[in-house]
Amino acid sequence: MGFVRLLPRSASRTESAVLEAELERAPEVPVSDLLSEPPEPAQDAVVSAAAPVLTPAPVQVPAPVAAVPGATGTRVIVLANQKGGVAKTTTTINLGVAFKEMGYRVLLVDLDPQGNLTMSLGLNPDTIETSMFDVLVRKIPISDVIARREVDLAVASIDLAGAELALAALIGRERSLEKALVEVRDRYDFILVDTPPSLGLLTINAFVAATGVIVPVQCEYLSLRGLVQLENTLAMVRENLNPRVGVEGIVPTMYDGRTLHAREAVEILEENFGDLVYRTRIRKTVRYAEAPVKGSSVLKYDPAGAAAEAYRELAREVLHGTQAREHA
Repeated sequence: MGFVRLLPRSASRTESAVLEAELERAPEVPVSDLLSEPPEPAQDAVVSAAAPVLTPAPVQVPAPVAAVPGATGTRVIVLANQKGGVAKTTTTINLGVAFKEMGYRVLLVDLDPQGNLTMSLGLNPDTIETSMFDVLVRKIPISDVIARREVDLAVASIDLAGAELALAALIGRERSLEKALVEVRDRYDFILVDTPPSLGLLTINAFVAATGVIVPVQCEYLSLRGLVQLENTLAMVRENLNPRVGVEGIVPTMYDGRTLHAREAVEILEENFGDLVYRTRIRKTVRYAEAPVKGSSVLKYDPAGAAAEAYRELAREVLHGTQAREHA
């Protein structure tokens, strides 16, 4: 069914023509021009076969490659969607606290120059002297920027806004986060990375370090459209830098079951991505806006409320979903 259902016929034909033109030009732009490291011959035939193929018509979302099962040790989960305002930060903090409630050791990493995750846990990014910028660019130990809050947090500051420009001159710039996490991986069961609303170098760094990606998707048409570009970026990262990274799951957020549009958006997600769509629906509620004012997660702010229970349920799904894939 895809996105054609939400597009006028003329829009669908126009996008198809644009995609055809882009495909004709594609061979002239090598992937190595986009990523610093040249592509290597594929070692894993399964991963190569799983790479999505973008077809020119009809306009549909390419099926994402699921995270490769069987990885042991710390799980590095990236929360990503280049569209802003889809509850990435809300999901990062509350999913992390839900894991901690279950007894897991959790580290949150704020890679967003806006520092919303840092602020949500009661810290002021404007007063932070050393942050993830210093870790990525100046190579200081990541343990130096971890704050002990409701859950451990590697803090961000406005300096991160200049990180992509500073990293551009460095060799192996896409692996800066991966190398930084080596120091602390054994101390945590889960590392959750909050990314900026873009697919730039900071997000690429997160994908390279990741064992899987969770995509929060607002139940609106424009948010669904961003999944195409996100999966294409993941495909390039798989080919060149991290063959194991894939989509662990898609979280419908800001869901309002009273509206036909929200219900139809979830329907489209399930038709295109099937089991990758978590059954948990993160519904609209003022509790998610109130909790950061107190510098806490919603699980601490309103522990018995429906908002907190939704993220506990999501945490169980993330755990059980991985177990199901490993035994599939």
